[in-house]
This record gives sequence, structure tokens and C-alpha cells, in this order.
Amino acid sequence: MSSAEPPHLLESASASPLPEGAGAGLWHGWGRRLEELLRRTSQWGLRDSELGLLAVSAVVGVVIGTGVVAVQWTVQLLHTINFGIAIDQHLSEGRGLDWWRVLLVPVLGGLLSGIVSALLRRSREREVVDAIEANALFGGKMSLIDSVSLTLLTMISSGFGASVGMEAGFTQLGSGIASRAGQELRVRRGDLRTLVGCGAAAAIAAAFNAPLAGAFYAFELIVGSYTLGTLAPIATAALAATVVQRQLYGDNPIFVTYQHFTLTASNYLLLAGEGVLAALLGIAAMVGVTKVEAYFRRAALPSWLRPGIGGLVLGLMALAYPQVLGSGHGGIVTVMSTSLDLPLLLALIVAKTLASAVSVGSGFRGGMFSSSLFLGVLFGSAFAIVVGHIAPGVAPNAAIFMLAGMGAVAAAVVGAPVTMILLVLEATADFSATVGVTAAVIIASLGVRTWFGYSFATWRFHVRGVPLRGAHDIGWLQDLTVERLMRRDFSLVPQSMLVSELRRQHPIGAKRVCVVDEAGRYAGMIDLQEAHATDLDPKADTLTAKDIAHNTAHFLTPQQPVRVALDLFLAAATEALAIVDNQTDRRVIGF
Repeated sequence: MSSAEPPHLLESASASPLPEGAGAGLWHGWGRRLEELLRRTSQWGLRDSELGLLAVSAVVGVVIGTGVVAVQWTVQLLHTINFGIAIDQHLSEGRGLDWWRVLLVPVLGGLLSGIVSALLRRSREREVVDAIEANALFGGKMSLIDSVSLTLLTMISSGFGASVGMEAGFTQLGSGIASRAGQELRVRRGDLRTLVGCGAAAAIAAAFNAPLAGAFYAFELIVGSYTLGTLAPIATAALAATVVQRQLYGDNPIFVTYQHFTLTASNYLLLAGEGVLAALLGIAAMVGVTKVEAYFRRAALPSWLRPGIGGLVLGLMALAYPQVLGSGHGGIVTVMSTSLDLPLLLALIVAKTLASAVSVGSGFRGGMFSSSLFLGVLFGSAFAIVVGHIAPGVAPNAAIFMLAGMGAVAAAVVGAPVTMILLVLEATADFSATVGVTAAVIIASLGVRTWFGYSFATWRFHVRGVPLRGAHDIGWLQDLTVERLMRRDFSLVPQSMLVSELRRQHPIGAKRVCVVDEAGRYAGMIDLQEAHATDLDPKADTLTAKDIAHNTAHFLTPQQPVRVALDLFLAAATEALAIVDNQTDRRVIGF
């Protein structure tokens, strides 16, 4: 079991807004060069070439893999400076930390994060669109500036000890870079969504040295489906990022077990029970974040001050349990390599759950990916001890419970079961544990879907009032406008035209007929079958087009989204509506 992992495996983090002065000039200079390169590349016909999309995916993977390694190294450097630990030591190992650093650093980090967030909101008031929301609602369009800003904020949070994972920052940065590249290349909507998935896959693959987990993270969470068309580009991006990471740090697994697991039928029943409890723990962790967030809102504190208060609470908890600092990679290694007593494990489960809830709920930026892995290992170790006391002859090696707990709790929180199965497999390089981990993960995922219905990401959308349950593309309906569905084969008649004349000029089956007033404004539509009905024969020479016109008050304009049009169709109870140029002039341009 490796006790010290290379710096790139350390806790994730957050940082600050874009640099000013010379730094900003350098950033914008490179940005302009990249945009120019992408514009030239867009002229090479990549829009219509699968090989071209594959090549872009590979380049995106290399860029993002390099960026993830740089961010990880920066966060580890912040840990070394802020907490006085060795450059190759994980913060969440909780060893050799000065009490005053444990108490003071999270408070300073919270204040810094709050002030920077407040400054960013003054210049960019809108919510940052993450990869799932971008692919579900906006066809993959993301802001690179927002993504970089969020990643830097996450670096501040993690670098100053917040109990958050850096993976949210990684996927935001990777997806933002990929989205910007796709927009500059003017790729199709579907290809842009795929590129966003490529960015997320590359980020997770580089962060965990796990290309398969990275690819399926994109399939399950970012793209929302697995298809042959998305397989090649997403897998290519994940592989490219992993190659970069391995060139810098080697290809050793993150957590090494060095043992073979032989499981019986009774063992699988125990693992299924572990999956049920893991689902409950995951739900509690997700709801806890919302409860803490609601408490901070009710406290009526300034938004910039909340992370500082959260940092103080976190520091006080860390005085007793320093392992709650950071995302938890070092804690995972410690738990898997040493035997901790049951009371300490239970205390750490409660402390880590509360620390993550306080960190995210108070306003630190980051996610719960790594934190859920650490929670899962703690839970699995405690579960193994309890089972060992209850049924000592039935329980298998404790390590299988730790691996299953890691995958099950993470799957419950993140909402990506296949990703977690593959992550445990790739992180440990132990295939014999895979089936047992799969059993616990499936049960945990089913439990969360049945009892709660959300992953952490979709739960956060729900709290914000955004009705999303995944990355499936529902935004096309919002982007699709009335103009794109408009037909122009219509006829206009004055409202004073007699029905008899209308019948003569427009037999049944002719073009749609719209009525206009003396000023040429829309005044309704005519149903030609109704106009030719026999019961109107006695009155055909007295009735006018105005008398039989319908939907005078219901009409559409070209730029209205189809979602609005559907509501108007329901209100009008009709199969066709006129389209006018604007609400004032109401000149008919189609239907």
C-alpha cells in the first residue's frame, strides 16, 4: 500500500479571478493567438469530418491533461505553504499540522474566497453554467472566462483546506476549454455537446489516472448517453489526457491493494446491505449541504463573509479531526493502509459529512466527488468491523468492504455508477474486487433513485429551481424558434370580403387564409372547411370574412421559442397559428 502519493493526486481546490495588469495581458495575448488558430482550423472542413473531430478531441485532451496537472501541482504548493506539510504529503492525512494553521488558514481562505466571489459577481452577475447544464439547455455553449474563474475559486477553497473536491473545478475548466474550441470551430450542436463531454472526460481521466472512468463520467453525467458516435472522440480525449499525466507522474495505481478477493454468495448479500446503507449516507450528505446553505441564508450574513464563518467552523472541527481538511485522497490512503478503531471511524464519518456540508453550504467552491470517495472508505471500514463482530466466519477481507463502500457512496452522491465501478478498478488495478464493488454500487444507485431521485449535481439544480435531471439535450426546444418552422404558402383576404367571394377564390384544400383589416394588420385565420360548410349557404352573401375568422388575439412572432408557441397553440385550441412581423404592425409573414 502506497503511503505517499505524488503531488498530482492531492486534494482539489479553488482560486481567484482572472489576473490583472501584465498577467491579464499575457492571458489575453495567448487567448487571441488560440482564437486565431481555431479560426484558421475551422476552414479545413473539420465540421464535416469525423476524423477532424477526433483530432480536435486529442488536442483538447492534451491541453486539459496539462492544465489538470498544473492545477494539482499549484494546489499542493498552496497546501505546503499554508499548512507547512511536505510537498509529497496529502493534507487529509492529518499528520504534523500546527494547530494555529488548522484554525486560521480555512478562515483566511474563506474570506479570500468570499471577497473574490463578490468581486466576480459585480462584473458577471449571471450564474456560471456548468457542463451538465450547458449540454442540457444550451447545446454545449459555455463561457471560458466563467470556467477559468470558477476553477480559480475552487483552487482557493481547496488550497486553504476546505473540505471540497477539485473535480468540479477540473471538469469546469476542461469542458469550458473544449466548448470554446468547438464554438470557434463552429461545429454542429451535437458535436459541441460531444466536445464538452471530451473536456470533462479528459479532466477526470487526468485527475485519477483513469481513462475508462473519465470516459464513462462523460457518458453518464455530461453527455447523458452512450453512443458509437461519441465513443471515439470522448475516449480519445480521456486517453490523451491520461498519457500526459502518466508522462509526468508514471502509471502506478492511486490506491494499491496487492491482494486477491474470493467472494461467496453470502458475501454478496453483505455487499448488497452495504449498498443500502451507502445510499442513505449519500442522501444525508447531499441534504446536509442544502440545510447548511439554508441556515447561512437565514442568518442574513453578507455573502462574502459566509465562507469565512464556514472556514472557522471547519477549523474548529479540524482541531479534533484534521483528516476532514482537503478532499480526502490522503485520508483514503491512510484508512486503507492502517487499522482504525470503530469509534474513530464513526466520528470521522460524521465529521467529514459535516465538514463537506459546511464547506459547500457556506460558499466555498468545489464538489463532493473526492469527499464522497473518502466517506465511502471510512464507511466501508466501519462496516467491515461491525460485520466482523456479528459474523466473524462470514465476513471477507475488510479491504473489499472499503472498496465497495468507496464506490457505493460515491455513486450515490455523484450519480455515475459505471464510472465509480471503473474508477475503483483502475485506481486499485484489482480486477477480483470488481464484481463485489459492482453489487454494492448498483444497490446504492437504485436506493438513491428510489428514495431521493437526485444526484448531487441535479439536486443542486433542483434547489436553484432549474428542472434538470441530467444532461439530455432538452435545450433544443428553447433554441428552436417559430421562424425556423414557419411556412409561407398562405393567402391574405380583407376582413370585409363576403363569404361567397371567399368560397369562389379559395376552395377547400387551398392555401391557409389569413384575414387582415383595412390597415393590413392581422385580424384572424379562416378554417376553409367551415367557410364551405352547407349551413352557411343561406348567409354566404351577407357574412364577411371577419365574421368567421378565428384566433384574432392568438398569433406568433418569428423569434419566439417553440416552447412559447406550444403554450399559445394550447390556449387557442387550433392546429395552425399566423406569424406576424411584430406585436405592433402585425403584418402576416407566415403561419
